[in-house]
Amino acid sequence: MRRAALTLLAAGLAVTACTSAPSAGAPDVFSVWDPYPQFTAGSEWARTVDRCGSEAGVEVRRQSFDTTDLTGKVLLAAQQRTAPHVLVVDNPVVSTLAEGGVLRPNSEVGLDASAAAPNLLSAGALDGQTYGVPIGANTLALYYNRSVLAAAGVDPAAITDWAALTTALAKVKAAGKKGITFSAIGTEEGTFQFLPWFWGSGAALTDLGSTQAVSALTLWKSWLDQGFAPNSVIGNTQTTSWQEFATGEYAFAENGTWQLQNAKKTGFEYGVIAIPGRTGGTAPAPTGGEFVTVPVQDDKATETKAGQIAACLTSPERVLAADTALTYVSAVRSVQEQQVAALPELAVWVAAVNAAKGRTGDNLGTRYPRISQPLWGAVQAALTGAKTPEAALKDAQATAAAAK
Repeated sequence: MRRAALTLLAAGLAVTACTSAPSAGAPDVFSVWDPYPQFTAGSEWARTVDRCGSEAGVEVRRQSFDTTDLTGKVLLAAQQRTAPHVLVVDNPVVSTLAEGGVLRPNSEVGLDASAAAPNLLSAGALDGQTYGVPIGANTLALYYNRSVLAAAGVDPAAITDWAALTTALAKVKAAGKKGITFSAIGTEEGTFQFLPWFWGSGAALTDLGSTQAVSALTLWKSWLDQGFAPNSVIGNTQTTSWQEFATGEYAFAENGTWQLQNAKKTGFEYGVIAIPGRTGGTAPAPTGGEFVTVPVQDDKATETKAGQIAACLTSPERVLAADTALTYVSAVRSVQEQQVAALPELAVWVAAVNAAKGRTGDNLGTRYPRISQPLWGAVQAALTGAKTPEAALKDAQATAAAAK
């Protein structure tokens, strides 16, 4: 979710009839667009892109954009017939681009996604076709402050369901510390952070008003009412909630793999546990991360060559270095094993990723933004006290249904 700014996706924007400029056969220079401007020409990612071009027998020219800008630029380029040959794009956007005719399905460009974990690959599935391959994933878990929990007499290993977590928060508060911080802001970040609790209750995005969904929102509301979570969560982004946790006053923070390096700089001992489901087990958390895709071109030879480059970028032999640089858990199980062997603390994150779900999965595709927006609105309404959780989610379901 670190790069999951979905401004254009939330608007439900799609285009049709998208091809690159005409060419006579495959060109000698292929363009690769990605959302990694932080990686310069000398980075491992840039070298990987160059190597994959060389292996395909072509020169590759890479352009990087901020994620928020990338989707808009791709849509415009597709309309102008200048789409890149290979596109690395945030996973919830894949279905929008596919439905708009911007992307070729894997079956038509020879791109094999069979090594990727099915739950991660689902974000690229639409109407029986798969578009692209996940390069890796991040997701959410609960960071905890070891000293705060120890002072409250809480064993993090005993937190296996919602009741155990709420009991732990009560003990922390009684010990004079703060409970849990998270992001409930009225944007996609708020939905992203609510989804583990929503899905962990057994709820489905096709029925926002279910009793299971109400139980999840009631849980969050109860934490605010009892002082286990601060009112600031209503406006917190994932960054500001992390800053609260970094003060050392909080027992828990819901956040992602991208905070691992920051966690090591807090000055206190921390640990990580999976977000528990309502009655136990690991709650499905949403996946962040990008897919490597092949946009529509004017000739088959160009698309096939682009498919070769995309396959190289996501191959088990190439992807470990990129996933390490991106602080991603690999989408490939064998590479995940290598990651845990090199850094055992990633084991919790690998388990979380393997239990995670794509936000646009279950064939929601471009329907997801029309569900997510009323869902974050319901969270805001309930946490501010404007509506009860039940009324807020009932209204959200009506809004989502009307937007079909």
